Amino acid sequence: MTSPTGQATAQAQPNIALVKYWGKRDAALNLPAAGSLSITLDALHTRTRVRFDDALDADDVVLNGQRDDAQTRKIGAFLDLFRARAGITTRARVESDNDFPTGAGLASSASGFAALAIAIDRALALGLDARELSMLARRGSGSAARSIFGGFVEMAAGTREDGEDAFAKPLLEPAAWPLNVVVAITSRKKKAIDSRAGMQTSQRTSPYYRDWIATVPGDLAKAREAVQARDFGKLAYVSEASCLAMHAVMLTTRPALIYWNGATLDCIQCVRALQADGIGVFFTIDAGPQVKAVCLPHHASRVADALRDVAGVEDVLVSGLGDGARVIEDVRACA
Repeated sequence: MTSPTGQATAQAQPNIALVKYWGKRDAALNLPAAGSLSITLDALHTRTRVRFDDALDADDVVLNGQRDDAQTRKIGAFLDLFRARAGITTRARVESDNDFPTGAGLASSASGFAALAIAIDRALALGLDARELSMLARRGSGSAARSIFGGFVEMAAGTREDGEDAFAKPLLEPAAWPLNVVVAITSRKKKAIDSRAGMQTSQRTSPYYRDWIATVPGDLAKAREAVQARDFGKLAYVSEASCLAMHAVMLTTRPALIYWNGATLDCIQCVRALQADGIGVFFTIDAGPQVKAVCLPHHASRVADALRDVAGVEDVLVSGLGDGARVIEDVRACA
């Protein structure tokens, strides 16, 4: 079956979870075992162009200028979700680029699949609403469901077996509480064990996994209240605790998942020293060695300077809070 030839380019930004999730309740539908709460950044970007073409015999996927069979299969399966909705079999050419390290603990999969979902939806003129796009983005990457939106975002784990109640929703627009995030890059290398594989191993082997999952609803409630009240101290307390609890699960996975390096630990100590000096800042770390220091805007320069001085820090990026995924160019014409 053929379709109108359509193409679109979308942009999305990665998000950083303040209340973490780690693990799936359903791997096939990519349903998270627990909810999460995140902030979307504005300084890091993924741009993705999708073009459907009846002349193609197979999907053609180029990520950061390279073709990879495993990624092509994964993105092809993601495209199939949208093709099924559109009632077509037309193959697509996908070109996606990040302006930040990929697969290194900076949520490149979140921005990547959020941008891809938005671009496919526009290229096929499906007109899906934000909730549907969040659920579809989740199928590519659990954290991508959150990058559909900007500012502060909460992801529901849901309870339904079909996953129809597992989606993200916005909590607070970026301008309503304009925090900054200082990212300390301690390695640009792709991590040895990707998040999805790591989650599966943790779920099977960590003796702490069930107890950690049980703490997440309480953390979410505290973080939600902190965001609504703009209570930085309360948000800092729950966010650092959630981060360290998730990494405790990783460390007790068998074999242990150690995503940090020496500079990661030194950055944590740096943030703690800043806190002792009265600076409004807290740390969070995902499945990688990079440290994200969330801070009040008037403290961002001080935090950035301090992290730059940490041995092993390769670069420091300063970001505000950003908007959700969006179309930046589209062209549709009949084939």
